[in-house]
Amino acid sequence: MSPMNNETMMSRLAEPFGSFPEILMEWSRIKGDDLALVDEQREVYWAELVGLVERLAARLVETGLQRGQAVAILGTSCVEYALVFLAAVRAGGVAAPLTTSASPDQLKGMAKDSGAAHLFIDAAKAAELGPDCMADLIRVPLESIDQWMAPPGSRAPEFTPVPKDPFNIIYSSGTTGIPKGIVHSHRMRWRQFAPTALSYLGAGFDVRSLASTPLYSNTTMVAFLPVLLAGGCARVMGKFDCARWLAHAEADRTTITMLVPVQYQRLMDFAGFDSFDLSALKLKYCTSAPFSADLKREVLARMPGGLIEIYSMTEGGVVCLLAAHEFPDKLHTVGRPAPGSELKVLDDEDREVPPGTPGNLVGRSLTMMSGYQNQPEKTREGYWIDPADGGVWQRMGDIGRVDAEGFVELVGRAKDMIISGGFNIYPSDLEAELAKEPGVVEAAVVGVPSRAWGETPVGFVVLKDGATEPAAIMAAVNARLGKTQRLAALHPIAEMPRSHIGKLLKTELREEAARLGGTD
Repeated sequence: MSPMNNETMMSRLAEPFGSFPEILMEWSRIKGDDLALVDEQREVYWAELVGLVERLAARLVETGLQRGQAVAILGTSCVEYALVFLAAVRAGGVAAPLTTSASPDQLKGMAKDSGAAHLFIDAAKAAELGPDCMADLIRVPLESIDQWMAPPGSRAPEFTPVPKDPFNIIYSSGTTGIPKGIVHSHRMRWRQFAPTALSYLGAGFDVRSLASTPLYSNTTMVAFLPVLLAGGCARVMGKFDCARWLAHAEADRTTITMLVPVQYQRLMDFAGFDSFDLSALKLKYCTSAPFSADLKREVLARMPGGLIEIYSMTEGGVVCLLAAHEFPDKLHTVGRPAPGSELKVLDDEDREVPPGTPGNLVGRSLTMMSGYQNQPEKTREGYWIDPADGGVWQRMGDIGRVDAEGFVELVGRAKDMIISGGFNIYPSDLEAELAKEPGVVEAAVVGVPSRAWGETPVGFVVLKDGATEPAAIMAAVNARLGKTQRLAALHPIAEMPRSHIGKLLKTELREEAARLGGTD
């Protein structure tokens, strides 16, 4: 790319607001012979990317898509999935990727909630759900979009986004009932990812990302949207596999990736990890679940490039960043609020607490959601209104404390805090003690109802082969804990229940603890 083109695109990305489709159009002219999207089956070059997106967008409009209307997408991540996502935005619609692990009733509920008239679905999900599920929608097989799209040379009607236009709806995961739809605007996505793309161009390296979490997850957007805004290439993986991930990273000379903690752990445990050349890596991101200091330390030691942990919510709120490679003594934290982000720590009466005191986190930033789709009351429930000035802050749902240097340490989820005999018990404290035991691979603690104490802590552990019996582990840990913290039971478990992006599902552990009983 010529210096003039680079300077022009950097200037465009530095603007306060811009159009994603227009930026992609410019990159198509500049980087025509370079790869833009790739998966196991297909490669799309920049010269053809915009043409495919235009043809899909034109067909969407021809078949009734209205400005601001959702386009539902359901299936395993692939190039076709990415093209539909981009086409929905280009047509003036709203990309609405649906969670593949959801039940049929949840999927129908999400599609109805989104207001979508179109459903792009892959063959596997179509076979699983049957032809009658969401039959009222225009169902298009993802594998057949080339036949469905408008003829070559077609262009969609002009669409110039305004800041408040909806860009996508991300449905929350790991919930019962119909997940809430989190709406992001064009302004939010521009503020979130244009500066990232600008930083990549300023750094001067080739932008080649490897996205191995599902495209229905907000996590994955970090390895998808800013990469395309920077004129790079995004490889999307249908399902994470250590050997394939490493092979792609080596062959593609991947420079940017986003992985969740469980994926980092699997890579670190993979027998052939050190035989792959990952020297091209510049930046590794992590978000979505607790990332232990020990695992961060191992990743820093064994994987090239910087490591950046992102703490935030799909809904918005504060955004904290930890450049782990720059602050090796702060690996127990999630970093400090990013520029444009603010954080407060409140007690249970919504009063600010002194520095170093654990409390409920609230935050605000330039990248807040527009709200929950069709649920204004739920939207308001998630807010904290500052009585001093009426400012709107997002309740983060976490308990944390801020140290003297402004670094944020998470103590636990507010809803996971255990109140036993009137005392607050933070599960993370007990989990840390369990993790110290030699035979424990992974530990989790939940609160269960107790006649004697109101609630009582119960632990679950994944054990190494030949490890000490759980009863002995519990006795050793309880001996180190205060009387109010002690575990009432400890259960071995083969594998911790997790969502598709690695979030620990403590609801399932509570249900299992209730089933096992024996705590009073």
